[in-house]
Amino acid sequence: MINSGWMLALSGCAVGGVIGFLARKSHFCTMAALERHWYAADDRPLRAWVLAAFTALIATQLAAAAGFADIDRSFYITEPLPLAGAILGGLMFGLGMALVGTCGFGALVRLGGGNLRALVVLTGLGLAALAAQRGVTAHLRAALLDPLSINLNAFGGQSLGALSSRALGFDVALPLALVIGAAGLWWVFKSAAFRADRMRLWAGLGIGLCIAGGWVITSRFAAHMLDPVQLEAGSFVMPVGDTIMQIITVTGELPDYGVGLVVGVFLGAAVSAFRSDDMRWEACDDARELSRHLLGAFLMGTGGVFALGCTIGQGVSAFSVMAISAPIVMASIALGARMGLGLLMEGTPFSFIADWRASKTSV
Repeated sequence: MINSGWMLALSGCAVGGVIGFLARKSHFCTMAALERHWYAADDRPLRAWVLAAFTALIATQLAAAAGFADIDRSFYITEPLPLAGAILGGLMFGLGMALVGTCGFGALVRLGGGNLRALVVLTGLGLAALAAQRGVTAHLRAALLDPLSINLNAFGGQSLGALSSRALGFDVALPLALVIGAAGLWWVFKSAAFRADRMRLWAGLGIGLCIAGGWVITSRFAAHMLDPVQLEAGSFVMPVGDTIMQIITVTGELPDYGVGLVVGVFLGAAVSAFRSDDMRWEACDDARELSRHLLGAFLMGTGGVFALGCTIGQGVSAFSVMAISAPIVMASIALGARMGLGLLMEGTPFSFIADWRASKTSV
């Protein structure tokens, strides 16, 4: 069965179904988590997201140490560090996420409940990602951003584990991951309010384990299939574009794990919405809202390709293999999102600077 190309996509669909169900049930959303943390002093959604990232880190590194996941072949740590793309792409993605109100993953979850704004966003995001990968804006990326990539192979590679192991002279990847993971889990669970929020707690654990499972599944298929298999765990930028291509064209290529994951998240979210009686049709109220969603979709699709990932792709998947790019991209996404929210809610993208100065003055 593992030699069947369809089984790879079906495996992704099964894993995506679990992720989509848990995300819809717990309202798991990176943009909502940041917004509630900044504006409502509620960090439970953010802790759920962090729990998913650190769970994925620990589980992935344990699977790699046991020989179940070949994470050294992950494109997050085998390509030169796209430093300029990570920063610019992250800022673009974060700004687009604020304009839309969610990311590509969140849009899939919303679409499962009948949100047609999410369909507009996913279509725009997927097309923009295809253009940035191998279309018009790909020329801009290749000319301006790719030459600024940094090759760290001489220092051990693109992961924190490899860099630390080269510096110390012995392999410290797993112990380092466990220490980082333990510190992250301590921060997550020290909140009594979060510990009492069982749905978010289980969602964070479940989504993190599913991301780690993606590395294991694609590694096993790569080891047994004759055709090349991309090792991946979860991302919602290029796979959305690939899903669109699978729908509208017949190329002879079977859908891969990422396409299956996209379809699975939608189906899982739809099942959750149906079970909760939470399905309803929603659309843009006017042309202004539609244009804002289209602009946000373009920024997320283009920025996601420039940065080699999104909030899940870099924030959870790349983080789970300790890619150097993960914290750079996520910091840029957070900054872009904060600037976008400031622009929408306070009229200036730099309102966070005034807020920071005010907090320092009050202290």
